[in-house]
Amino acid sequence: MTTDTDTETHEPFRFTDDLGPAKIVHVTERSTGLRATIVIDNVAIGNAIGGVRMAPDVTTEECFRLARAMTLKNAAAGLHHGGGKAVIVGDPTMPLADKEPLIRAFANAIADLTEYVPGPDMGTNETCMAWIHDQIGRAIGLPSALGGIPLDEIGATGYGLAASIDVAAAHIGMSLAGARVAVQGFGAVGRHVSRFLAQRGCILVAAADSGGCVVDPHGLDVERLAETGSVGSIVAHPAGEVIDRDAIVGVECDIWIPAARPNVLRADNVDTVRARIVAQGANIPATPEAEARLHERGVLVLPDFIANAGGVICGAVEYAGGTKDEAFRMIDDQIRTNTATMLEQASASGDLPRAVALASARRRVEAAMATHRFR
Repeated sequence: MTTDTDTETHEPFRFTDDLGPAKIVHVTERSTGLRATIVIDNVAIGNAIGGVRMAPDVTTEECFRLARAMTLKNAAAGLHHGGGKAVIVGDPTMPLADKEPLIRAFANAIADLTEYVPGPDMGTNETCMAWIHDQIGRAIGLPSALGGIPLDEIGATGYGLAASIDVAAAHIGMSLAGARVAVQGFGAVGRHVSRFLAQRGCILVAAADSGGCVVDPHGLDVERLAETGSVGSIVAHPAGEVIDRDAIVGVECDIWIPAARPNVLRADNVDTVRARIVAQGANIPATPEAEARLHERGVLVLPDFIANAGGVICGAVEYAGGTKDEAFRMIDDQIRTNTATMLEQASASGDLPRAVALASARRRVEAAMATHRFR
């Protein structure tokens, strides 16, 4: 496949710090209309692993923030990988006949960025990773038919998120039996964490997707809701009340799970949250101001790079030639340990859980940077 790829000219990047980013690449490809950004944040610990996100409004800033989250997430999880991310400007619901050439063009564009290993993210899936692997022989989250561990299909991120919530609930003395859950973003992460929490006795009282929000204080049937969502928006579900999608922020619950886009919790809406635990299923779902405000209010926030690391742990196990069972064991062990350690230290110091976890992850990255060439 022949491509005509150009590097775009952009304003000087204003987020550079002592950790990175190591490299930012902007790509356009005329024949397919590809527009993409790849941020390789830090590779001191090892090759960067990070997902490929597709959305019509993605930006370089978002890509960098997601890449930095991956640096911290991989370090906190004890993986031998650095952090990176890629974003593609486009409608993720486009026909496959249009999406495949775009993804393959993206694969060709990153062929020489061998320090970056792509995986699935919002707007991409196992099939997209198969196309990338077919082009350049490098991707994680592959379909099982290709020897991969399809992390979205098996719910690796949701599984780890449920484990983190389990530890957090015990930490504050809250039983999961009967605990009310609201999930913003009933997609690959949201529907799976809902299933895993339902197995622990939780009740899903609200769920939202791009079409709206469905609320039922008596509980929604997770499997039936997932079936509805598989063919369209969950607002077509026959049970529950349909409200505006953003109104889910204020739904009364015990556990509120943002599993959608960045910055859904901000200074202008954070005080409407009525939950005891906010478990970040999405990356960077809250602004720093919002997270600090929740802490002030006594709401326990489980930060993204600790709580939702199940997907990248699964990807790292796949990359190393491991199995699905090995991935699930590592996800459970690592996320439970990290969550418990973070909460114990935060309780002792009074600091935000994120601040405690961030300091620990940074120490590992900085130790690697002191002994390895920072590429």
